[in-house]
Parts: sequence; structure tokens; C-alpha cells
Amino acid sequence: MEEIWTVKKILDWAIGDFREKGMDSPRLESELLLSAVLHCDRISLYTGFDRPLEGGELESFKGFVIRRRKGEPAAYILEHKEFWSLDLKVSKEVLVPRPDTETLVQAALDLVGDSACRVLDLGTGSGCVAIAMAKERERLEIDAVDISAGACEVARENVSKHGLDDRVRVYEGDLFTALPTGERYGMIVTNPPYVIDTEIDELEQEVRLEPRIALAGGEDGLDVVKRIFDSAPSYLELGGWLLLEIDPRQAATVAMDIGPATLGVEGRIAKDLAGRDRVVIFQGK
Repeated sequence: MEEIWTVKKILDWAIGDFREKGMDSPRLESELLLSAVLHCDRISLYTGFDRPLEGGELESFKGFVIRRRKGEPAAYILEHKEFWSLDLKVSKEVLVPRPDTETLVQAALDLVGDSACRVLDLGTGSGCVAIAMAKERERLEIDAVDISAGACEVARENVSKHGLDDRVRVYEGDLFTALPTGERYGMIVTNPPYVIDTEIDELEQEVRLEPRIALAGGEDGLDVVKRIFDSAPSYLELGGWLLLEIDPRQAATVAMDIGPATLGVEGRIAKDLAGRDRVVIFQGK
């Protein structure tokens, strides 16, 4: 007799498997993957515990579990991720948006208030920062830049999905070189590559599967950061703001050494929800 796999049975199996593999959120990830296969929300899983899976559904779910076992981020399997309560498309071309980056968004929104402002988002990836800011503040116009053609494609899809084509423009290129000449901004925000190159292979498997170009920051993790500081003064309006997400270990160096050497001012540091130094904030002269 063929074994019958109900929603509850397959969930229990997947949760146990993920827990055995040491994953942080085995139940949540199992439910998200199964919800995607069954095209339902997570609550419907609980109200339909006794529903048998059909052959195609069962094979699809097992395929997702195998991919997750191998370390592929759940967001890549699902092809979307929530950030700032927004549903965003993701692919292997972009970093998976993370809660830490919401600290950058919040700090930027606190500074800009309700003012009209032109914002530059460097290394936009999925477009998560630019889109979150534009959704919260209707008077912002944002230029978003990424060196990866694939990332720009994903960002443009997300911009259109959230109805922001009139206020968020995506440019492909290497940092400031992607921009039209003569551009000036009241604020520059960035989540640049800041992982020390020799530490990339020590990261969790799922992080190592993300685009290396969006992770690798050179020998000290600050190669791209230093390039941003070298050019930022030419693109900031008088009194404009520069905000950078950073490795907590690098925050003091960026705030007290690199920033003052290029902008002539020290930075202040904003902490993430875990109390770690996460964002460095400068106001240009």
C-alpha cells in the first residue's frame, strides 16, 4: 500500500530533518517551503493538517528540502523575501535582504524626516533599501546603483512591483561611475561589500552561496568603503548625509579614521536590534 503523506506528516518530517541539520528556524522554514508548494498561507497548513499531498506536490516539496539541506538559502528557493514588511523578489544575483539592514533604513528615514530629498543607494542589490525608503517617504527621489546586471534586473522588477518607477531609478555600473555627470544628493546610503576576503570561506554555507562580489571587501574588508569615501564629497550636497552599514568590528575605524580623513568630520554609530555597531552616519560640511 502506498504511503500517504499528509500536511502534518510531511511537516513533522521536514522540521525534524532541518533540526537535525542544526538550522536556526526549522519549523518556520519548513512551513514557508510547504506553503509555496501548496500555494497557501501558513495558517492554512494548520487548518488542513489531514490533507494528503498529491504526487507532484510531494516531489516538489522534497526537492525544496534537498536544496535547503545543501545550504541553499530558503529565499533563493522561494524566490522572494520579506524586508521592511515588503515582499521582494530575490535571486542568486543578489544578497538576501536581512533584518540588520533595516537599521540602515530606519536611520536614514529618521534623518530625512518628511523633507524632499534626492537619495543615492550604492550597491542596491534587490533594491530593498531604496524601495523601503521610497515607500515610507513620498517626497524622496532615489537613484539606485549596482555593478551587477543581474542585480539591476531584480531591483527594477521590485521597483515596478511596488509602483515606484516614477521615483526610483536603477543604474548599472561601478559605484559613482554609473551616474550621469553633475549629480548631487542630499543623502547617500550604502550596504557595501565589507567581509574580509580571507573570512568568506568561514561563513555559513548559505552565505557563501550568495554573490561573492556583494560580500568581498578586500584584505581588511574596507576596499569598497574607502572608494566610496574618496568620491562621496563630490556627490553630496552641502550638509548632506552619508550612511554606511558595516561590520561591527570596523565601525570605529570608519567613524573615527576613514570618515574624518575624507569628509573632515567624525561619524556617529547606530546599533542594530542586537546591540551591535551596525551603521555609521556622517553629515558632510
